[in-house]
Amino acid sequence: MLTYNHVDNLELVAYTDSDLAGCVDDRKSTSGYVFLLAGGAVSWKSSKQTAIAYSIMEAEFVGCYVATRQAFWIKNFTKCLRVVDNIERPLTIYCDNKAAVFFSKNNKRSLACRLMDIKYLKVRDEVKKNLVSIEHISTHQMLADPMTKALSVGVFKKHVFNMGIKETFDSVNEWE
Repeated sequence: MLTYNHVDNLELVAYTDSDLAGCVDDRKSTSGYVFLLAGGAVSWKSSKQTAIAYSIMEAEFVGCYVATRQAFWIKNFTKCLRVVDNIERPLTIYCDNKAAVFFSKNNKRSLACRLMDIKYLKVRDEVKKNLVSIEHISTHQMLADPMTKALSVGVFKKHVFNMGIKETFDSVNEWE
């Protein structure tokens, strides 16, 4: 069961993760994200990227782009509903790749930048405008991991619990 907590200060946070060339057929990467509000998931997605990434930094940065687009959709949706008071502050998106986080905050040109589609560089503009904040988080705390890779049962349960799913996993054992 997906649950939400009573909190004094509603804050929308996101976690994004990507693999590198995870699809053995076309070598495209998979990106995933999960958005939390009041301790529970409100939006999540896992999808194959449309272009082949040449590095893990590029794959992770594309994941940040996808999460940033969703963040603005959620921000506009919650603003219209008047659900979250502090939605005007920058939305925090956690990424476990330091190079992608650095790239989002930096205007330096690099080979990776030249190879990337221009649309992905929009993330930098949003960070510069202080509309979104891409922050590093430890791989062990990356709640979007179940969206992009196989995990041990214990790690999977921990991440899903932290997404707000509080149902016991006893019924899962019936299928094993």
